[in-house]
Parts: sequence; structure tokens; C-alpha cells
Amino acid sequence: MKIKLIALSILGLTLNACQVTPANLIQTGAQAYETVTLSDEDVKKLSDDSCANMDSQSKIARPTSPYTERLNKIAKTLGYNVNGTTINYKVYITEEVNAWAMANGCVRVYSGLMDKMTDNEIQGVLGHELGHVALGHAKKAIQVAYATQLTRGLISASTNSTIATLSQSQLGDLTEKIINSRFSQKQETQADNYSFSFLVEKGINPIGIANAFDKLDSGKSSILSTHPSSKKRAENIRQKIDEMNAKNKK
Repeated sequence: MKIKLIALSILGLTLNACQVTPANLIQTGAQAYETVTLSDEDVKKLSDDSCANMDSQSKIARPTSPYTERLNKIAKTLGYNVNGTTINYKVYITEEVNAWAMANGCVRVYSGLMDKMTDNEIQGVLGHELGHVALGHAKKAIQVAYATQLTRGLISASTNSTIATLSQSQLGDLTEKIINSRFSQKQETQADNYSFSFLVEKGINPIGIANAFDKLDSGKSSILSTHPSSKKRAENIRQKIDEMNAKNKK
């Protein structure tokens, strides 16, 4: 029932932006319903294609780059598998301050963010992004982005499979929507808490999460457009640290 409501809400939003006939409405609604129930295989394919599309348009740090060597060092402390999903880390050379992860374990960190943060702070940010993968938020973001594109008539579902074969421009639009997905405050808090527990389990100081939020709150960054209330979220992490320390003293 919940999945059906998601599809209908997406459809309702798009009806105000374009004109559709009754026949198209029925067809589009049915296709949208299918997309929010995409199989894990479909989600992985869309993630793989979107990540490859983004990689092809970005300047990726070379294996011998100090950025890559630094990220590899950080990645070793976090691991390369989250709930059965293999994690693949790369650095984009850009002044933009950002990082994101897709449902297939594609994790991308921007050099602008690495320039701004310590290793511990990057661990906190990546723990948060991995949280979106582990908790299914990244999967839902792809489902919603694809369904939105479908109901707007920007892509057409294949008659032989659930997902369509996308052109480069269609894939580019979908990739942009996935990366710029706005997670709810609840999802962000869940990812923050996941990062906290994840880092503690790995023996990593979780203060990096709060410090990263402090830095993001002090300047303009792309990551803030999808990560609101940085001050409160930093306070949440510090409170959890205080509670953990108090518990350990007993």
C-alpha cells in the first residue's frame, strides 16, 4: 500500500506540469508503479549506468595522485563492503565541496571537500554516505528519480523489461536527479546515527562527523543543499559521544 501511494504522489505532482490524456494517464501510472518496485538487479543497473555516466564527465584523480592515495588510506579504515554491497571509491578533481554514494556502492569524493577536511572528518562524511546505502535511502532515491522521469514522459518504459534503455541525455538527467536527491530530515538523521555507530564499531573517533558539519555550516558547499540543519546534527553527534563516554565510565 505504501509503495502504491508513492507512485500516485509522484504522478500527482507531474500532472500539474504537463497535459496527459486518460489513456496516457493509465499507462504512465502503471509504469510509475512498476518503477518504485524495481528489482535489486534493475536498481544496480541504473546505478552502474549513472555512476559510469558521471565518471565519464568528471576528472578522476589518477591512481598515483595524492588525493587517491589519501582516499585509499581512509577507505581501508572504513572497509569495502556494506551489507553485502561492494564499495568503490574514487576522487573527482574539482573545487566543489561534495561527496555522494549510489545504491550500487559507487562512492565519489570531491577534491574540494578533501582540501577542506581532515581524514577523520572525511571518515565521518563517508560514514554518513554509506549509511544512505546501507539503510536503503540511495535505492529509494533512484526509484523516485526514475519514476519522476517516467511520469513526465522524459523516458519510456521498455515493453520487454521494467527499465528502459536510456539515451545519453536521458541518463544524464537521471544521474543529476539521483546525485541531487533531497533526503528527508529523518533519513539524514538516520544516516548520521549510522555513521556514528559505524565509526565507533571500526574504532574510529566519531567526532569527525560533528566537526565536518561545523565546517560545512561555515561556508557554501554542494553537500549542504541535500544535508540541512548542520548545526543541530553536529549537536546530535556530540550528545551521542557524551552519552557513550558517560556509559564507558560506569
